[in-house]
Amino acid sequence: MRAPGCRMNVAAVLNGLLVSVVAALLWKYVHLSEHAAQLEEELQLTRQSQEVSQVRIDYHAALLALQQHGTHMVCSGKMHTDRVCRFDYLCYCTEAEEFVFFHGNSSVMLPNLGPRRFQPALLDLSSVEDHNTQYFNFLELPAAALKFMAKPVFVPDVTLIMNRFNPDNLMHIFHDDLLPIFYTMQQFSDLDDEARLVFMEGWGEGAHFDLYRLLSSKQPLLKEQLRNFGKLMCFTKSYVGLSKMTTWYQYGFVQPQGPKANILVSGNEIRQFAKTMMERMNITRGDPTDDDYIVVFSRSINRLILNEAELILALAQEFRMRTVTVSLEDQSFANVVQVISGASMLVSMHGAQLIASLFLPRGAAVVELFPYAVNPDHYTPYKTLASLPGMDLQYAAWRNTIMENSVNYPERPWDQGGISHLDKEEQDRILASREVPRHLCCRNPEWLFRIYQDTIVDIPSLVASLRGTVHLKPNGKRAKAASTVHPGRVREPKCQTSVQAATEAKLTVSWQIPWNLKYLKVREVKYEVWIQEQGENTYMPYILPHQNYTFSENIKPFTTYLVWVRCIFNKNLLGPFADVLLCKT
Repeated sequence: MRAPGCRMNVAAVLNGLLVSVVAALLWKYVHLSEHAAQLEEELQLTRQSQEVSQVRIDYHAALLALQQHGTHMVCSGKMHTDRVCRFDYLCYCTEAEEFVFFHGNSSVMLPNLGPRRFQPALLDLSSVEDHNTQYFNFLELPAAALKFMAKPVFVPDVTLIMNRFNPDNLMHIFHDDLLPIFYTMQQFSDLDDEARLVFMEGWGEGAHFDLYRLLSSKQPLLKEQLRNFGKLMCFTKSYVGLSKMTTWYQYGFVQPQGPKANILVSGNEIRQFAKTMMERMNITRGDPTDDDYIVVFSRSINRLILNEAELILALAQEFRMRTVTVSLEDQSFANVVQVISGASMLVSMHGAQLIASLFLPRGAAVVELFPYAVNPDHYTPYKTLASLPGMDLQYAAWRNTIMENSVNYPERPWDQGGISHLDKEEQDRILASREVPRHLCCRNPEWLFRIYQDTIVDIPSLVASLRGTVHLKPNGKRAKAASTVHPGRVREPKCQTSVQAATEAKLTVSWQIPWNLKYLKVREVKYEVWIQEQGENTYMPYILPHQNYTFSENIKPFTTYLVWVRCIFNKNLLGPFADVLLCKT
């Protein structure tokens, strides 16, 4: 009686087993399909990463590193104004337009500032100091949040992430961008020719994008281009921010424009940069024995020299040199640099094109012309550049003082010097003014009105001013680089004292020459000695030509003196003081 029941039980068992096998097979198929889809997605994201860079990347390993270890940050610099940070796996969300720091098991954040990171920022993305449009910061998320976000596209290149300040203006391009990029890349060994520049300010390429291309073998990335690669971009290794050590000028955002208070760059570094840029533009300086010539920058849109032909003839006659013109409107920048790099003098109206003076040879002269009512002492970026130690350039400024020799354009748009948008009283005041007062950047209408004037250069006054300030030498006798080697400490400083009478004493100080002096050819060697009576706040300084000297004036018996000695080369190259001597009479 149980046989049919048994048969039914066996059938049920077999059906159950069959269902289990089918279910297992289906689960495996689904799992394999999901894995295949994941692999396909990772392959596609790898392809997207390859579109950003030709450097090959193991996408799965990179994703695992981000998920497990998170972002890593170590910075140099104490303040946001001098900070550059290195990141591993810093990400950028193109939808939110925010950088993201993912906290993982191995995340490091140095300095760990807490909320001070927002006072006002972690760092400046530009070399322009403490400008509120240039601040950098990031949002924070746990690495677990990656599960709910679009899969990242990785940028496997070492990148330098920064802002260009104004890529339409040559002065800003060189002073704020190219020089700081060049020396930031020298500061970090892995920012080499294979590193990629990433510009996050949001500008388009601009007219001089080829100059940025000279700094790396890889095409720079613009902020807008990041959207093309995905919603989440992750830079495997990046540096954020720029060194400010090479900047020499501040533009007047907080106080009227002028040289920076603490300039850290010399002409040597500027000339090394210029040499590299010329090599990358395939430009070589002309033969030093070639004929001398003067270059006049010609402008065709605004701030014109209305008697340019007369000026060219006068310069040629006065200095007995061929005089040529260059124009950024008609020539490539490389062609302009080729001409300027062999010139004896560069003459130009005030303007961004004068940054090209950094390509002038040593001993050359920069002559800057200013329109009516514009005081040359208030606008000195190119004078400051020419005056940097080691640039070895002469500088002269000329200012139009004759109102009738100016042509102004009050009806133009405000950003081209127009003032018709102002009330009548303000217009009349500007028209009657004889000098633009000191002002802050960047929209002062009186400054714009005057700087965009065209000018008839008064030839006699210009020539007279140049005769007293510019001394040109033939190419074959150009100035050589002045030595900037500083002396070391004087060695073996000693003092001897003697008491002559109750009110008379002598103090003899002697020393040996600095160690490095015996290897140098120095035009002039002097020694500076400071003598201070112990307990007093003042000291007596002496400049001496010899290595020993006996002092008797103002030296008192039974008194303790502190004595410092240092060496000076060529009047202005100061060495360090030797250890203080304690001398008792």
